[in-house]
Amino acid sequence: MRFGSSVWPWKWDAPYDTAIQRIADTGFRATELMAWNNDILVDYYTPETIDKLRGILAERDLTLSQFMLLVPQLSSGDAEIRKAAIAQYKRGVDVAVDLGAPNINTVTHYPFDITMPRITDRPHVQVFTVDVPSGLDWRQNWNEYIASLREIVDYADSKGKTFSLEPHPFRYGATTEALLRIIDAVDSPALRVNLDPSHLFPAGDIIHVAIHRLEGRVVHCHFSDNDGLTNVHWRPGKGKIDWEKALIALKETGFDGVISLELEDIPGVARGIAKVPGVYRGYVEATEEFVEEHRIGLAYLTELAHKVGMTVE
Repeated sequence: MRFGSSVWPWKWDAPYDTAIQRIADTGFRATELMAWNNDILVDYYTPETIDKLRGILAERDLTLSQFMLLVPQLSSGDAEIRKAAIAQYKRGVDVAVDLGAPNINTVTHYPFDITMPRITDRPHVQVFTVDVPSGLDWRQNWNEYIASLREIVDYADSKGKTFSLEPHPFRYGATTEALLRIIDAVDSPALRVNLDPSHLFPAGDIIHVAIHRLEGRVVHCHFSDNDGLTNVHWRPGKGKIDWEKALIALKETGFDGVISLELEDIPGVARGIAKVPGVYRGYVEATEEFVEEHRIGLAYLTELAHKVGMTVE
């Protein structure tokens, strides 16, 4: 098992070469790369850039644990929009192949691609709700979503890659139960789970219980802590998640992949030039305070992993 760190909190927007170097310098053994949209897939991940990134990863002995894609339109009620989303995912799979990533990751999707309220706003408002159009065919949307997922998972499988779904509040895969429902419906051995405790915990899951229920399906982990009310991503040990029991559950279920720290809501985090949700704002590149938070988190998790008998590379 290796500990890694997701690239985007270090530098929200491409290019990512300097961020990869900083991740290695901080003591991590793996990282993930990201494509926020189709323009990045086409304009940034060129053959020249891919060769450069692969060279940096090899030089620093960093595993590229997965390639993350964001394509929210996969659950759209419009067939043409879904078709374009499927094509974008397939393009992302091709980039992952060229990068050498073993797994393609995405968060699960909102029904009908409806814009949901930010869960981080929930503690601060009197009424937390969303407007939903009447007359929607929810069963049809579910069936179309599963068919779309199956197509991109099969494409990843045809390229020798796994495809991991990440739970996220208010989406089709918000909880362990919802993830299992999707996995059963898609029915492909290539469909796995990227375990993200900071998304499952505020949706009502106990993390070590979720790990046991997902046994054999967890291919990758995003680790961060939170208060159980929102999906803020704090340093492990700063919130309410029981990390020792989580690591014990991973060991007992045979997990031997990458645990990637994804700390999006800690001091000094990079949030890029665009306005994005989160507690902290405003850095194009992460600060040294952010780096120190990662050193502390890495040491904390490494000590716990050794305590429960896990082998850490």
